[in-house]
Amino acid sequence: MFPEYDVIVVGAGHAGCEAAHAAARMGSKVLMATMNMQTIAQMSCNPAMGGVAKGQIVREIDALGGMSGIVTDHTMIQFRMLNKSKGPAMWSPRAQSDRLEFARLWRNKLEENENVDFWQEMVTGLIVEGDICKGVKTGIGLEIRSKTVVLTNGTFLNGLIHIGEKSFGGGRAGERAATGITEQLLELGFEAGRMKTGTPPRIDGRSLDYSKMEEQPGDENPAKFSFTNTPKLTKQHHCHITYTAPEVHEALKEGFDKSPMFNGRIRGLGPRYCPSIEDKINRFAERDRHQLFVEPEGRDTCEIYVNGFSSSLPEDVQYKALKKVAGFENMKMFRPGYAIEYDFFQPTQLSPTLETKNVHHLFFAGQINGTTGYEEAASQGLIAGINAALSVKNREQFILKRSEAYIGVLIDDLVNKGTKEPYRMFTSRAEFRILLRQDNADLRLTPKAVELGMADMEERIEALDKKKSDMKEIEKYFKSTSIAPNEINSYLEQQKSAPLNQKVKLQSILSRPKISASGIAEAIPSVSSFLNKFTPETKEAAEVKLKYEGYIRKEEEMVDKMNRLEKVGLNSDFDYQKITSLSAEAREKLSEIKPLSIGQASRISGVSPSDISVLLVHLGR
Repeated sequence: MFPEYDVIVVGAGHAGCEAAHAAARMGSKVLMATMNMQTIAQMSCNPAMGGVAKGQIVREIDALGGMSGIVTDHTMIQFRMLNKSKGPAMWSPRAQSDRLEFARLWRNKLEENENVDFWQEMVTGLIVEGDICKGVKTGIGLEIRSKTVVLTNGTFLNGLIHIGEKSFGGGRAGERAATGITEQLLELGFEAGRMKTGTPPRIDGRSLDYSKMEEQPGDENPAKFSFTNTPKLTKQHHCHITYTAPEVHEALKEGFDKSPMFNGRIRGLGPRYCPSIEDKINRFAERDRHQLFVEPEGRDTCEIYVNGFSSSLPEDVQYKALKKVAGFENMKMFRPGYAIEYDFFQPTQLSPTLETKNVHHLFFAGQINGTTGYEEAASQGLIAGINAALSVKNREQFILKRSEAYIGVLIDDLVNKGTKEPYRMFTSRAEFRILLRQDNADLRLTPKAVELGMADMEERIEALDKKKSDMKEIEKYFKSTSIAPNEINSYLEQQKSAPLNQKVKLQSILSRPKISASGIAEAIPSVSSFLNKFTPETKEAAEVKLKYEGYIRKEEEMVDKMNRLEKVGLNSDFDYQKITSLSAEAREKLSEIKPLSIGQASRISGVSPSDISVLLVHLGR
């Protein structure tokens, strides 16, 4: 009935979609297996993409040939660049999406690729022969063979939904849980755990009084995620902000005795940085209010997502408390919030390619690895799909360094340190974040996508070459053009910056705090005339490079030092137990993780600098 596939992707969430799309674009014959064809790429929680550090990940996915940025650009209803008041390492794009349109377009993009087939059924097990994965088994007893398998099961593995004192199996509201895979993986020697996530109630927007809330508009000149020629957002929808109050908290506390979080029924750990409303009230008892973001689910629906009110309390408690929120007095609820527990597998059981160490040709991506968030899942799916396709072709595997991408930081953290709670990306996790800006993701990663053999990259390379050329022209102009005091001093005084006493180069002016290229252009017509030739994106990238040149150079020097350790390779079968001068913990952790280099070994929790010195001496370094 079925041919042998190159790659089978189990699951059709954000990780699964990117994995299937990437492998197919690289020429692999792919089967996407999902329990429900109608929920491909569904945004199970907030209909939004990006945010702090997450927006950088979406741009990196796009630069590598993934689809998340393109789909978001086509379906977003609001765009905001977060942290614009801070340095460029912190600038993070975020978009509010149309939930239904997002999923519809993702499915269309997959269906347009002739290398992708679909099968709607629960996958209940794997075909494993020796230590090699050879395909999957389905609920009706089918065996579908493949050269590689990518598991992207999301919250479905033995998923358990909690609402107050009610609990029932499910991977998402209205959908059943997936069974069988966890049990088989445990038999194969994998270490599993339980995690928890949650979602807030959905509200009828027609029943809300927005006059009692703060309006949150999108950017006046919205940018986009993709480096391709996607449409620019013209008509934006407003989001709104409101707040809880002491009476809201009192109403919620009435249900704490029935909370599965507080009575011990939920065993899994939830995300530290996205707690439920009851957890916020409990942990931050000194606060008398918490911010709520009132966000539309799409252009043509009245459904509202109440960001910040995730809850697993009884539905009547949620309803009573929300009615006390400003603007929600006449609120009508579509469905209550809930918590969901699910199985995950400790990611230290993976290599940096996301292939499992116990079973060859088997890859994990997304929440199965203990992460939370669409963006984190999508990036892992992309890397797993790429490496599955490379494995089929017996080509060298693809690993991103921490200095090359947030995606590299994410995977490096997971495979070396593991996680005890849902892992979420932050800019603070990246030690080279001035290099990993959202504006230069294409410069960093698109050439790698071409080397990988991603199809249809010609236009991207042409656009990238044009961007590089234009940036060099802008940099040359600012470094070679001198400006006189009478031309710029009035602008400098407006910005409370010291006036000039003599001619200086434009870059010297631009490097000052609060001084921008657009401000200089407004003050000096010749600069304005020159910059008008370039796109806003190119001007921004060139300005950041000029303004922060010294900081960038310092980070590049740090990267060079780190890369020296990355070049000192270690064999996966290295016997650390024989090196008695290593600490006991280092021997245990190194034997478990099996690092590929001294650099990777240095980032393993429990391996000290002195342990690294011992290894270097042992290797004759």
